[in-house]
Amino acid sequence: MAITDWPASERPREKLLEAGPASLSDAELLAIFLRTGVRGKSAVDLSRELLTDFGGLRQLLTASQSEFCRPLGLGSAKFALLQAVLEMAKRHLAQELKKGDALASPEHTRQYLQAQLRDRDYEVFACLFLDNQNRVIRYEELFRGTIDSAAVYPREVVKQALALGAAAIILAHNHPSGIAEPSQSDRAITERLQQALSVMDIRVLDHLVVGDGYCVSFAERGWL
Repeated sequence: MAITDWPASERPREKLLEAGPASLSDAELLAIFLRTGVRGKSAVDLSRELLTDFGGLRQLLTASQSEFCRPLGLGSAKFALLQAVLEMAKRHLAQELKKGDALASPEHTRQYLQAQLRDRDYEVFACLFLDNQNRVIRYEELFRGTIDSAAVYPREVVKQALALGAAAIILAHNHPSGIAEPSQSDRAITERLQQALSVMDIRVLDHLVVGDGYCVSFAERGWL
């Protein structure tokens, strides 16, 4: 049965307009994106099959072009559309943290850093530089590493903080393994950075370790 023959309350698009996007399942959201199914399958049926094949929505969204275009019903045009949607989502979060804005919500800051770092397949160490009113000066990715490490140099962090006139910093890095639990080396480098920055009266407000779908806050753990 085609989706157009379903009761209006069960059609993904109508359901979204009536009850909001949070009311839809992953398959229903994906069906709206796909718009149409293939012969013998509605867009929802195709979406469920794709989510099963890829192992979930995130795996589908982060697939390479060749992986994404392999299943029947997908192609380069949809891949390009998907990349545009993902980039718009990142820019939406970034715009809310634009220069001169004060950090209004720890959760929004967490979402922004997760969006920037979560899907990297190599380790990235980044800093969110803030002024003395906790207003954003700049987000920068300072160091990149292999799949499981990134060399972090406190002198370079201090140098950039001074160049930007930062009064406070939020540190962040990802774990490509997907496990956000901080390592002993994560704690050690955080202590070194705190010590180096405190000499210049620059506060470290937090260090977020980004994993697969969640992150760990040093501040919440009481480690800062």
